[in-house]
Amino acid sequence: MLSRTDLRGSTPTLAQLRRALPRGGTDVNSVLPTVTPVVEDIAAHGSSAALDYGEKFDRVRPESVRVPADVIAAALSNLTPDIADALRESIARARKVHADQRRSTTRTQVVPGGAVSEKWIPVRRVGLYVPGGNAVYPSSVVMNVVPAQEAGVSSLVVASPPQAAFDGWPHPTILAACALLGVDEVWAVGGAQGIALLAYGGEDTDATTLDPVDLITGPGNIYVTAAKRLVRSVVGIDSEAGPTEIAILADDSADPAHVAADLISQAEHDVIAASVLVTDSEAFADAVDAAVIDQAAATKHSERVAEALTGPQSGIVLVDDLDAGIAVVDAYAAEHLEIQTRDAAAVAERITNAGAIFVGAYSPVSLGDYCAGSNHVLPTSGSARHASGLSVQTFLKGVHVIDYDEAALNDVAAAVITLADAEDLPAHGDAVKRRFAAQFGLS
Repeated sequence: MLSRTDLRGSTPTLAQLRRALPRGGTDVNSVLPTVTPVVEDIAAHGSSAALDYGEKFDRVRPESVRVPADVIAAALSNLTPDIADALRESIARARKVHADQRRSTTRTQVVPGGAVSEKWIPVRRVGLYVPGGNAVYPSSVVMNVVPAQEAGVSSLVVASPPQAAFDGWPHPTILAACALLGVDEVWAVGGAQGIALLAYGGEDTDATTLDPVDLITGPGNIYVTAAKRLVRSVVGIDSEAGPTEIAILADDSADPAHVAADLISQAEHDVIAASVLVTDSEAFADAVDAAVIDQAAATKHSERVAEALTGPQSGIVLVDDLDAGIAVVDAYAAEHLEIQTRDAAAVAERITNAGAIFVGAYSPVSLGDYCAGSNHVLPTSGSARHASGLSVQTFLKGVHVIDYDEAALNDVAAAVITLADAEDLPAHGDAVKRRFAAQFGLS
Protein backbone atom coordinates (compact mmCIF):
# COMPACT_ATOMS: atom_id res chain seq x y z
CA MET A 1 0.00 0.00 0.00
CA LEU A 2 2.77 2.45 0.92
CA SER A 3 5.06 3.74 -1.81
CA ARG A 4 8.81 3.35 -1.29
CA THR A 5 11.79 5.66 -1.55
CA ASP A 6 15.04 3.71 -1.57
CA LEU A 7 18.01 5.78 -0.40
CA ARG A 8 20.30 2.83 0.23
CA GLY A 9 23.73 3.06 -1.31
CA SER A 10 23.52 6.84 -1.68
CA THR A 11 24.66 9.86 0.31
CA PRO A 12 22.18 12.58 -0.65
CA THR A 13 22.77 16.18 0.34
CA LEU A 14 20.29 17.90 2.63
CA ALA A 15 18.70 19.65 -0.35
CA GLN A 16 18.38 16.34 -2.20
CA LEU A 17 16.86 14.71 0.87
CA ARG A 18 14.22 17.38 1.23
CA ARG A 19 13.24 16.95 -2.41
CA ALA A 20 13.23 13.14 -2.27
CA LEU A 21 11.13 12.58 0.85
CA PRO A 22 7.36 12.11 0.70
CA ARG A 23 5.65 15.43 1.27
CA GLY A 24 2.17 16.63 0.50
CA GLY A 25 1.09 19.97 1.86
CA THR A 26 -1.46 22.48 0.71
CA ASP A 27 -1.19 25.55 -1.47
CA VAL A 28 -2.52 28.30 0.77
CA ASN A 29 -2.00 30.88 -1.96
CA SER A 30 -4.53 29.06 -4.14
CA VAL A 31 -7.41 29.89 -1.79
CA LEU A 32 -6.43 33.47 -0.94
CA PRO A 33 -8.67 34.90 -3.71
CA THR A 34 -11.59 33.09 -2.07
CA VAL A 35 -10.73 33.94 1.52
CA THR A 36 -9.65 37.58 1.08
CA PRO A 37 -13.18 38.91 0.34
CA VAL A 38 -14.51 37.03 3.38
CA VAL A 39 -11.93 38.59 5.69
CA GLU A 40 -12.42 42.07 4.21
CA ASP A 41 -16.21 41.81 4.51
CA ILE A 42 -16.00 40.86 8.18
CA ALA A 43 -13.45 43.59 8.85
CA ALA A 44 -16.00 46.06 7.46
CA HIS A 45 -19.28 44.58 8.73
CA GLY A 46 -18.40 42.44 11.75
CA SER A 47 -20.54 39.65 13.11
CA SER A 48 -23.47 40.04 10.72
CA ALA A 49 -21.15 39.18 7.84
CA ALA A 50 -19.63 36.32 9.84
CA LEU A 51 -23.07 34.85 10.48
CA ASP A 52 -23.95 35.24 6.80
CA TYR A 53 -20.89 33.25 5.77
CA GLY A 54 -21.57 30.67 8.47
CA GLU A 55 -25.07 30.20 7.09
CA LYS A 56 -23.61 29.77 3.60
CA PHE A 57 -20.79 27.38 4.47
CA ASP A 58 -22.09 25.57 7.58
CA ARG A 59 -25.76 25.69 6.52
CA VAL A 60 -26.90 26.96 9.88
CA ARG A 61 -27.28 30.37 11.53
CA PRO A 62 -27.11 30.42 15.32
CA GLU A 63 -29.28 32.86 17.27
CA SER A 64 -26.15 34.67 18.38
CA VAL A 65 -22.40 34.49 17.95
CA ARG A 66 -21.78 34.00 21.66
CA VAL A 67 -23.02 30.68 22.99
CA PRO A 68 -25.41 31.24 25.94
CA ALA A 69 -24.18 30.19 29.36
CA ASP A 70 -27.06 27.75 29.85
CA VAL A 71 -26.18 25.94 26.61
CA ILE A 72 -22.58 25.48 27.80
CA ALA A 73 -23.77 24.30 31.22
CA ALA A 74 -26.22 21.85 29.66
CA ALA A 75 -23.48 20.39 27.48
CA LEU A 76 -21.47 19.53 30.59
CA SER A 77 -24.51 18.17 32.44
CA ASN A 78 -25.29 15.86 29.54
CA LEU A 79 -21.72 14.68 28.99
CA THR A 80 -21.29 10.98 29.63
CA PRO A 81 -19.28 10.31 32.81
CA ASP A 82 -16.51 8.37 31.07
CA ILE A 83 -15.80 11.20 28.62
CA ALA A 84 -15.93 13.75 31.46
CA ASP A 85 -13.46 11.70 33.50
CA ALA A 86 -11.13 11.27 30.50
CA LEU A 87 -11.18 15.01 29.83
CA ARG A 88 -10.46 15.76 33.47
CA GLU A 89 -7.46 13.41 33.33
CA SER A 90 -6.22 15.07 30.15
CA ILE A 91 -6.62 18.52 31.72
CA ALA A 92 -4.82 17.52 34.93
CA ARG A 93 -1.82 16.09 33.06
CA ALA A 94 -1.62 19.06 30.70
CA ARG A 95 -1.71 21.47 33.64
CA LYS A 96 1.10 19.61 35.37
CA VAL A 97 3.37 19.85 32.34
CA HIS A 98 2.49 23.39 31.32
CA ALA A 99 2.77 24.78 34.84
CA ASP A 100 6.48 23.91 34.73
CA GLN A 101 6.88 26.08 31.61
CA ARG A 102 6.17 29.32 33.43
CA ARG A 103 8.95 31.91 33.27
CA SER A 104 10.10 34.29 35.96
CA THR A 105 11.57 37.77 35.68
CA THR A 106 15.34 37.94 35.31
CA ARG A 107 17.40 40.96 36.34
CA THR A 108 20.96 41.53 35.12
CA GLN A 109 23.14 44.10 36.87
CA VAL A 110 25.15 45.25 33.86
CA VAL A 111 27.16 47.86 35.80
CA PRO A 112 26.70 49.55 39.18
CA GLY A 113 23.58 51.69 38.75
CA GLY A 114 22.63 50.07 35.44
CA ALA A 115 20.37 47.03 35.16
CA VAL A 116 18.29 45.29 32.51
CA SER A 117 15.38 43.07 33.49
CA GLU A 118 13.27 40.81 31.33
CA LYS A 119 9.74 40.28 32.51
CA TRP A 120 7.14 38.02 30.94
CA ILE A 121 3.73 39.54 30.40
CA PRO A 122 0.71 37.48 29.29
CA VAL A 123 -1.02 38.49 26.07
CA ARG A 124 -4.13 40.43 27.10
CA ARG A 125 -6.78 38.58 25.09
CA VAL A 126 -6.49 35.47 22.95
CA GLY A 127 -8.73 33.66 20.50
CA LEU A 128 -8.48 29.87 20.52
CA TYR A 129 -9.77 28.16 17.40
CA VAL A 130 -11.14 24.61 17.63
CA PRO A 131 -11.99 23.03 14.26
CA GLY A 132 -14.98 20.91 13.28
CA GLY A 133 -15.09 18.74 10.16
CA ASN A 134 -14.16 15.07 10.06
CA ALA A 135 -13.96 14.74 13.84
CA VAL A 136 -14.85 16.42 17.13
CA TYR A 137 -11.86 17.90 18.94
CA PRO A 138 -12.43 18.53 22.66
CA SER A 139 -8.75 17.64 23.04
CA SER A 140 -7.89 20.77 21.05
CA VAL A 141 -9.85 22.81 23.58
CA VAL A 142 -7.61 21.40 26.31
CA MET A 143 -4.40 21.92 24.34
CA ASN A 144 -5.17 25.57 23.59
CA VAL A 145 -6.82 26.66 26.82
CA VAL A 146 -4.48 25.09 29.39
CA PRO A 147 -1.25 26.84 28.29
CA ALA A 148 -3.10 30.15 27.91
CA GLN A 149 -4.46 29.85 31.43
CA GLU A 150 -1.12 28.77 32.85
CA ALA A 151 0.50 31.78 31.17
CA GLY A 152 -1.94 34.04 33.03
CA VAL A 153 -4.04 35.21 30.07
CA SER A 154 -6.93 37.12 31.59
CA SER A 155 -9.36 37.05 28.65
CA LEU A 156 -9.86 34.24 26.19
CA VAL A 157 -12.53 33.13 23.75
CA VAL A 158 -12.93 29.76 22.07
CA ALA A 159 -14.33 29.82 18.53
CA SER A 160 -15.71 26.68 16.90
CA PRO A 161 -18.01 26.09 13.91
CA PRO A 162 -21.78 25.99 14.43
CA GLN A 163 -23.40 22.60 13.95
CA ALA A 164 -26.79 22.20 12.29
CA ALA A 165 -27.39 19.06 14.36
CA PHE A 166 -27.08 21.06 17.59
CA ASP A 167 -29.25 24.13 16.97
CA GLY A 168 -26.39 26.10 15.47
CA TRP A 169 -24.10 25.80 18.49
CA PRO A 170 -20.68 24.08 18.46
CA HIS A 171 -20.57 20.38 19.23
CA PRO A 172 -21.69 19.72 22.84
CA THR A 173 -18.49 17.84 23.69
CA ILE A 174 -16.48 20.93 22.75
CA LEU A 175 -18.77 23.08 24.89
CA ALA A 176 -18.46 20.62 27.78
CA ALA A 177 -14.67 20.75 27.57
CA CYS A 178 -14.89 24.55 27.76
CA ALA A 179 -17.07 24.27 30.84
CA LEU A 180 -14.62 21.89 32.53
CA LEU A 181 -11.86 24.44 31.92
CA GLY A 182 -13.90 27.39 33.18
CA VAL A 183 -14.19 29.01 29.74
CA ASP A 184 -17.41 30.99 29.59
CA GLU A 185 -16.93 32.84 26.29
CA VAL A 186 -17.48 30.61 23.27
CA TRP A 187 -18.33 31.82 19.76
CA ALA A 188 -20.35 29.73 17.33
CA VAL A 189 -18.34 30.71 14.31
CA GLY A 190 -15.78 28.77 12.32
CA GLY A 191 -13.71 28.75 9.18
CA ALA A 192 -12.15 31.85 7.69
CA GLN A 193 -15.04 33.93 9.00
CA GLY A 194 -14.28 32.79 12.54
CA ILE A 195 -10.65 33.81 12.29
CA ALA A 196 -11.59 37.19 10.82
CA LEU A 197 -14.15 37.88 13.55
CA LEU A 198 -11.60 37.03 16.23
CA ALA A 199 -9.21 39.51 14.64
CA TYR A 200 -11.62 42.39 14.07
CA GLY A 201 -14.44 41.87 16.56
CA GLY A 202 -17.94 43.28 16.19
CA GLU A 203 -21.34 43.32 17.83
CA ASP A 204 -23.48 40.30 18.60
CA THR A 205 -27.12 40.02 17.54
CA ASP A 206 -28.17 41.64 20.82
CA ALA A 207 -25.65 44.50 20.35
CA THR A 208 -23.28 42.99 22.92
CA THR A 209 -19.67 43.83 22.07
CA LEU A 210 -17.50 41.05 20.71
CA ASP A 211 -14.01 42.26 21.54
CA PRO A 212 -11.20 41.50 19.09
CA VAL A 213 -8.25 39.46 20.32
CA ASP A 214 -4.52 40.06 20.27
CA LEU A 215 -3.41 36.52 19.38
CA ILE A 216 -5.07 33.60 17.57
CA THR A 217 -3.98 30.01 18.08
CA GLY A 218 -5.23 26.61 16.99
CA PRO A 219 -5.23 24.47 13.84
CA GLY A 220 -7.74 24.39 11.02
CA ASN A 221 -8.24 23.64 7.35
CA ILE A 222 -6.67 25.48 4.43
CA TYR A 223 -9.26 28.29 4.60
CA VAL A 224 -8.55 28.84 8.29
CA THR A 225 -4.82 28.89 7.53
CA ALA A 226 -5.32 31.42 4.72
CA ALA A 227 -7.36 33.65 7.01
CA LYS A 228 -4.66 33.50 9.68
CA ARG A 229 -2.13 34.58 7.06
CA LEU A 230 -4.34 37.53 6.08
CA VAL A 231 -4.91 38.82 9.63
CA ARG A 232 -1.41 38.31 11.03
CA SER A 233 -0.61 41.99 10.51
CA VAL A 234 -3.55 42.80 12.79
CA VAL A 235 -3.09 40.09 15.42
CA GLY A 236 -0.46 37.52 16.30
CA ILE A 237 -0.85 33.92 15.18
CA ASP A 238 0.79 30.76 16.46
CA SER A 239 1.50 29.21 13.06
CA GLU A 240 0.11 28.36 9.65
CA ALA A 241 -0.81 24.75 10.32
CA GLY A 242 -0.58 22.29 7.44
CA PRO A 243 -1.86 18.71 7.21
CA THR A 244 -1.01 16.51 10.15
CA GLU A 245 1.95 14.13 9.84
CA ILE A 246 3.76 11.28 11.54
CA ALA A 247 7.23 9.92 10.86
CA ILE A 248 8.43 6.72 12.49
CA LEU A 249 12.10 5.78 12.69
CA ALA A 250 12.18 2.04 13.31
CA ASP A 251 14.51 -0.93 13.06
CA ASP A 252 13.72 -4.65 13.05
CA SER A 253 13.36 -4.69 16.84
CA ALA A 254 10.02 -2.88 16.53
CA ASP A 255 6.65 -4.61 16.29
CA PRO A 256 5.28 -4.22 12.73
CA ALA A 257 1.70 -4.30 14.02
CA HIS A 258 2.39 -1.38 16.39
CA VAL A 259 4.06 0.69 13.67
CA ALA A 260 1.25 -0.02 11.21
CA ALA A 261 -1.36 1.00 13.77
CA ASP A 262 0.44 4.28 14.44
CA LEU A 263 0.73 5.10 10.73
CA ILE A 264 -2.99 4.43 10.32
CA SER A 265 -3.92 6.50 13.37
CA GLN A 266 -2.52 9.62 11.77
CA ALA A 267 -3.97 8.83 8.34
CA GLU A 268 -7.38 8.73 10.01
CA HIS A 269 -7.37 12.52 10.39
CA ASP A 270 -7.60 13.50 6.74
CA VAL A 271 -7.03 12.27 3.21
CA ILE A 272 -4.01 14.59 3.00
CA ALA A 273 -2.49 13.46 6.31
CA ALA A 274 1.06 12.15 6.00
CA SER A 275 2.38 8.86 7.38
CA VAL A 276 6.06 8.06 6.78
CA LEU A 277 8.15 5.11 7.95
CA VAL A 278 11.96 5.32 7.87
CA THR A 279 13.77 2.00 8.36
CA ASP A 280 17.02 0.21 7.57
CA SER A 281 15.31 -3.17 7.21
CA GLU A 282 13.54 -4.12 3.99
CA ALA A 283 12.07 -7.21 5.65
CA PHE A 284 10.61 -5.01 8.41
CA ALA A 285 9.22 -2.62 5.78
CA ASP A 286 7.50 -5.55 4.08
CA ALA A 287 6.00 -6.69 7.38
CA VAL A 288 4.71 -3.20 8.19
CA ASP A 289 3.19 -2.81 4.74
CA ALA A 290 1.36 -6.13 5.10
CA ALA A 291 0.09 -5.11 8.55
CA VAL A 292 -1.05 -1.76 7.20
CA ILE A 293 -3.10 -3.45 4.48
CA ASP A 294 -4.81 -5.75 7.00
CA GLN A 295 -5.48 -3.09 9.64
CA ALA A 296 -6.53 -0.34 7.21
CA ALA A 297 -9.21 -2.56 5.70
CA ALA A 298 -10.70 -3.16 9.14
CA THR A 299 -10.61 0.38 10.52
CA LYS A 300 -13.76 2.55 10.67
CA HIS A 301 -12.54 5.24 8.27
CA SER A 302 -10.91 2.82 5.85
CA GLU A 303 -11.52 4.87 2.69
CA ARG A 304 -10.06 8.03 4.20
CA VAL A 305 -7.10 6.09 5.59
CA ALA A 306 -6.40 4.35 2.29
CA GLU A 307 -6.41 7.62 0.38
CA ALA A 308 -4.01 9.20 2.86
CA LEU A 309 -1.63 6.23 2.90
CA THR A 310 -1.48 5.95 -0.89
CA GLY A 311 -1.02 9.69 -1.45
CA PRO A 312 2.31 11.31 -2.35
CA GLN A 313 2.68 12.56 1.23
CA SER A 314 3.00 9.04 2.68
CA GLY A 315 5.42 6.19 2.18
CA ILE A 316 8.33 4.07 3.37
CA VAL A 317 11.92 5.34 3.15
CA LEU A 318 14.67 2.69 3.12
CA VAL A 319 18.09 3.69 4.42
CA ASP A 320 21.42 1.94 4.94
CA ASP A 321 21.68 2.29 8.71
CA LEU A 322 20.48 4.16 11.80
CA ASP A 323 22.74 7.16 11.18
CA ALA A 324 21.23 7.60 7.72
CA GLY A 325 17.77 7.23 9.23
CA ILE A 326 18.43 10.01 11.73
CA ALA A 327 19.59 12.25 8.91
CA VAL A 328 16.38 11.51 7.01
CA VAL A 329 14.00 12.26 9.88
CA ASP A 330 15.93 15.44 10.72
CA ALA A 331 15.56 16.56 7.11
CA TYR A 332 11.87 15.69 7.19
CA ALA A 333 11.26 17.53 10.51
CA ALA A 334 8.02 15.77 11.35
CA GLU A 335 5.21 17.19 13.42
CA HIS A 336 5.17 13.87 15.31
CA LEU A 337 8.24 11.63 15.35
CA GLU A 338 8.20 8.18 16.88
CA ILE A 339 11.46 6.38 17.69
CA GLN A 340 10.96 2.61 17.75
CA THR A 341 14.51 1.29 17.71
CA ARG A 342 16.93 -0.43 20.03
CA ASP A 343 17.96 2.06 22.72
CA ALA A 344 15.25 4.46 21.58
CA ALA A 345 15.99 7.03 24.28
CA ALA A 346 19.59 7.43 23.10
CA VAL A 347 18.43 7.76 19.50
CA ALA A 348 15.87 10.38 20.52
CA GLU A 349 18.64 12.46 22.08
CA ARG A 350 20.28 12.70 18.66
CA ILE A 351 17.20 14.17 16.94
CA THR A 352 17.32 17.87 16.11
CA ASN A 353 14.11 18.52 14.19
CA ALA A 354 10.67 17.39 15.33
CA GLY A 355 7.55 18.97 16.78
CA ALA A 356 7.36 16.25 19.43
CA ILE A 357 9.36 13.04 19.89
CA PHE A 358 7.70 9.85 21.12
CA VAL A 359 10.21 7.41 22.60
CA GLY A 360 9.81 3.65 22.45
CA ALA A 361 7.00 1.20 21.84
CA TYR A 362 4.75 2.53 24.58
CA SER A 363 4.76 6.23 23.70
CA PRO A 364 2.49 6.35 20.62
CA VAL A 365 1.35 9.62 19.09
CA SER A 366 -2.18 8.85 20.27
CA LEU A 367 -0.94 9.23 23.85
CA GLY A 368 0.33 12.71 23.04
CA ASP A 369 -2.93 13.60 21.35
CA TYR A 370 -4.84 13.14 24.58
CA CYS A 371 -3.19 12.24 27.86
CA ALA A 372 0.62 12.44 27.87
CA GLY A 373 0.52 15.97 29.31
CA SER A 374 2.35 17.33 26.26
CA ASN A 375 0.74 19.67 23.74
CA HIS A 376 -0.55 18.34 20.43
CA VAL A 377 -0.64 21.69 18.59
CA LEU A 378 2.68 21.27 16.78
CA PRO A 379 4.61 22.66 13.79
CA THR A 380 3.90 20.96 10.45
CA SER A 381 5.24 20.88 6.88
CA GLY A 382 8.88 20.88 7.95
CA SER A 383 8.54 23.99 10.11
CA ALA A 384 9.77 21.98 13.11
CA ARG A 385 13.22 22.91 11.80
CA HIS A 386 12.67 26.40 13.27
CA ALA A 387 9.39 26.43 15.21
CA SER A 388 8.01 24.97 18.44
CA GLY A 389 4.68 23.57 19.48
CA LEU A 390 2.08 25.49 21.44
CA SER A 391 3.18 26.18 25.01
CA VAL A 392 2.95 28.70 27.82
CA GLN A 393 5.62 30.72 25.97
CA THR A 394 3.21 31.19 23.05
CA PHE A 395 1.04 33.37 25.28
CA LEU A 396 3.81 35.42 26.91
CA LYS A 397 5.65 38.54 25.74
CA GLY A 398 9.20 39.10 26.92
CA VAL A 399 9.70 42.77 27.74
CA HIS A 400 13.08 44.33 28.61
CA VAL A 401 13.05 46.93 31.37
CA ILE A 402 16.09 49.24 31.29
CA ASP A 403 16.96 51.08 34.50
CA TYR A 404 20.17 53.20 34.49
CA ASP A 405 20.99 55.99 36.89
CA GLU A 406 22.89 59.18 36.03
CA ALA A 407 26.34 57.83 36.80
CA ALA A 408 25.78 54.61 34.85
CA LEU A 409 24.61 56.52 31.76
CA ASN A 410 27.48 58.98 32.02
CA ASP A 411 29.93 56.11 32.18
CA VAL A 412 28.82 54.77 28.78
CA ALA A 413 27.84 58.09 27.15
CA ALA A 414 30.92 58.29 24.96
CA ALA A 415 30.28 54.82 23.51
CA VAL A 416 26.65 55.64 22.75
CA ILE A 417 27.63 58.88 21.02
CA THR A 418 30.37 57.17 19.03
CA LEU A 419 28.03 54.47 17.78
CA ALA A 420 25.32 57.00 16.94
CA ASP A 421 27.81 59.01 14.85
CA ALA A 422 29.03 55.80 13.17
CA GLU A 423 25.47 55.11 12.04
CA ASP A 424 24.99 58.75 10.96
CA LEU A 425 22.26 59.24 13.56
CA PRO A 426 23.70 62.22 15.49
CA ALA A 427 20.39 63.05 17.18
CA HIS A 428 20.68 59.76 19.03
CA GLY A 429 23.95 60.95 20.48
CA ASP A 430 22.51 64.39 21.19
CA ALA A 431 19.80 62.77 23.34
CA VAL A 432 22.60 61.63 25.64
CA LYS A 433 24.63 64.84 25.42
CA ARG A 434 21.63 66.94 26.53
CA ARG A 435 21.59 65.09 29.81
CA PHE A 436 25.17 66.20 30.45
CA ALA A 437 25.05 69.59 28.75
CA ALA A 438 27.96 71.18 30.63
CA GLN A 439 30.19 68.17 30.07
CA PHE A 440 29.65 68.36 26.31
CA GLY A 441 29.74 72.16 26.06
CA LEU A 442 26.00 72.59 25.39
CA SER A 443 24.06 75.56 26.66
